[in-house]
Amino acid sequence: MSDPVLSRLAPEASIVLVRLRSLGDTVLVTPAFSLLRRAMPRASIHVAIEERFADLLAGQPDIDGVVRMATGAGAPGKARLVRELRALRPSLCIDMHGGTTAAWCTALSGARWRAGFAHFRQRWAYNVRIPRPQEVLGRERDESVHTAEHHAAAIMHLGGRLESIPGARLAAAPADADQPYAILHAGATYATKTWQLSHFLALADRLQRRHGLEPVFVAGPDEADLAAKPTGFQVRQGLPLPDLMSLMAGARLFVGNDSGPAHIAAAFDVPCVTIFGSSNSKIWHPWKTRHRVVETAWDCKPCPGDRCYAFDEPRCILSVTPEAVAQAVDELLAECRSAS
Repeated sequence: MSDPVLSRLAPEASIVLVRLRSLGDTVLVTPAFSLLRRAMPRASIHVAIEERFADLLAGQPDIDGVVRMATGAGAPGKARLVRELRALRPSLCIDMHGGTTAAWCTALSGARWRAGFAHFRQRWAYNVRIPRPQEVLGRERDESVHTAEHHAAAIMHLGGRLESIPGARLAAAPADADQPYAILHAGATYATKTWQLSHFLALADRLQRRHGLEPVFVAGPDEADLAAKPTGFQVRQGLPLPDLMSLMAGARLFVGNDSGPAHIAAAFDVPCVTIFGSSNSKIWHPWKTRHRVVETAWDCKPCPGDRCYAFDEPRCILSVTPEAVAQAVDELLAECRSAS
């Protein structure tokens, strides 16, 4: 195509983005929403997403609504999603996910233009194939690209121009609090990403004594064992997403493993200290907020992370010392005080 796709759309065109799941990725696709809204201020923009993540986008200022798919939906639920997408009569459908279900939704959306990255496995679904983000952004082919940049590159290509990528945006009012507090998240998907809980507990005590911040631990609905152990501190387990976002929005600091809650905190411009084990911090560090990454160097990093492939224990995360995390916290809070 000689002209960028967005220039071919009517100003009031209907546009659908398919981003079905994962907490962190959903947060980090919101900079792409901002770029799309900037390019198409009068368009109707909807996002297809799984039910369990949909509340994350409630009130998101750059989209007009979400189309929900039941979590774990079978063929009837997926067919219902496709019908709802087609009812929007989109001119453009963009696969921001890359999985099989997302590709089929894009292919069957009824959109004249169906876009997705050319390196996605289901590239047959698209009649507009987006180059790799490194190519779009003018980077070296093997250079690491942050997840927010990866998503934003799709919109830049469709709009035909490079732009400054904004921070993530979520909508929530800060929670009421009697005193300043810090959020600690000690959970993670894999053991290779989970720093020792005993270290988090010691850090919580230090935050209280040295920095005057009330520690508040957050845990997911499936982390009951983790939630039961921080005795003497506030623990919020299984919060609905709107409540979790409000809690994050009012925090003075976030400290946690590489996980979705870290990206929620960053979206509210909360200073973040993130502890990395097996995953790639260049791709997953907090996006456009004051932050520190704490990790140790290993030749085997990054790796898939579902288990340790090199040793009998995940030394990458176990070797991160309490002293290194405490120093990162001290430096970050000092930087925030000097900037205020």
